[in-house]
Amino acid sequence: MNQPTDQEIEEVMARVRKLELKARRLVRESFSGEYQSSFRGQGLDFDDFREYQHGDEIRFIDWNVTARMGQPFIRKFREERELSVVLAVDVSGSADFGSVHFSKREAAAEAAAIIGFSAVGNGDKVGLLLFAGEPVLFVPPAKGTRHLLRMVREILVARPQRQGTSIEAASSFLIRTLRRRAVVFLISDFFADPLDKPLARLSRKHETLALHVTDPLEETLPKAGRVVLADPETGWEVQVNTNNPNLRMGYEKLMRRQFEGVRKTCTKHGIDFAHLSTDRDRLRDLHLMLKRRARTTVR
Repeated sequence: MNQPTDQEIEEVMARVRKLELKARRLVRESFSGEYQSSFRGQGLDFDDFREYQHGDEIRFIDWNVTARMGQPFIRKFREERELSVVLAVDVSGSADFGSVHFSKREAAAEAAAIIGFSAVGNGDKVGLLLFAGEPVLFVPPAKGTRHLLRMVREILVARPQRQGTSIEAASSFLIRTLRRRAVVFLISDFFADPLDKPLARLSRKHETLALHVTDPLEETLPKAGRVVLADPETGWEVQVNTNNPNLRMGYEKLMRRQFEGVRKTCTKHGIDFAHLSTDRDRLRDLHLMLKRRARTTVR
């Protein structure tokens, strides 16, 4: 794997700074409130003592304080607000594909920055897992802007040696590594097999959300004559005639079935789902998903 040159590093850092400015603005204007309302704390944290009142839970009586004070006192609790958020980002070969101004990797980095700044602003810890055919890099959850910007940079520069996409390997790694329940944002194009069992296991252990990153050229094959299609993960190539209407229709059906399969698998396992496309308003679905979760949490 080639080391990036100084010029390449500077270009990446310029992109990181640009992403930071955009993400901070979007968090301030749109995402902060929905994020805070979407996720509950991980438990109850002791707050203080107060005198027992009629109707209080007897199990919360602190007998040591009661004996000392000569009258019953109970323990008060508050919700433990701090969360651990893990951004699990697919950096396989297909992540670098983009037929418009944005690649899927850049769309993933933008979404990760939005989620990350929302979490940092809320006092939560943020971690990162980069994966392709195997886990590539794990950054344990921590707080702070510098920590987050380092993770955004890693998303943009990662060049995995083992190609392919393994949701199974990523899920198994997170299940083994994260001891406490975390909020996992799985950001991928989901060109992987299998999906059902890994997502079932991950969603049982951690609160899981899926961000499905796509490009318009993956949905509709343009009429462009004879072209060579290459799989960026395997290197396999095939020449096709895109003027053939049956070929284009079959391609669209195949891709529609793949996209719907990802959505149905997520729904089956109670995984919230958002679609991020490189050409449209990439963050609209993410915003709507958080708003839906916020409404459900409030109820």
